[in-house]
Amino acid sequence: MTAENRLREEIVRLSKSLFDRGFSVGSAGNISAATEDGILMTPTNSCLGFLDPARLSKLDRDGRHISGDKPSKEVFLHRAFYATRPQTGAVVHLHSTFATALSCLADIDPEDCVPPLTPYVVMRVGAVRLLPYVRPGDETMGTMIRELGGRHAAVLLANHGPVVSGRDIASAVYAAEELEETARLLVLLRDMPKRMLSAENVAELKAVFGGR
Repeated sequence: MTAENRLREEIVRLSKSLFDRGFSVGSAGNISAATEDGILMTPTNSCLGFLDPARLSKLDRDGRHISGDKPSKEVFLHRAFYATRPQTGAVVHLHSTFATALSCLADIDPEDCVPPLTPYVVMRVGAVRLLPYVRPGDETMGTMIRELGGRHAAVLLANHGPVVSGRDIASAVYAAEELEETARLLVLLRDMPKRMLSAENVAELKAVFGGR
């Protein structure tokens, strides 16, 4: 089996895992992963639970569709991460419940909308920016990610959901899961006194495990 075929199988396996556990519903969400000569992506209007490895969209390095089904209409979100974070090997965009709920709250800090509640959100996700709402399919979302200059591995799209990058497909999926779990904790603890990690705690984690 070629490296690309193995990657196709991994995209399908992890996408089904996300769908089966409720991280996406219907045809919501899209996932991509970089190959040696382009990008593989889940097709438009496809369900993450029922993907066919052979029908995944393939784009070249310039974003041109070269094989498979038509790619997601939000391909520009993915390309923005690949363009601005050279270490990116995969991108996961979900409409997961609690991260989307967090993106709808009016009083979160747009500069750091997922505060350091646990060490793992610091280690696997890093600081998350909230980007202003634009309609799904509007390429302005890609422009806003590019304007971050690669400083963030993950963003929340206001009233829409998370977009998370990683060095490979597994790490991007795990980071998206960690973001969703942290968002769930933040929503559950919203009206309670909370103890966040200190700046010193965060600095230590970054020194030991590296920054995102």
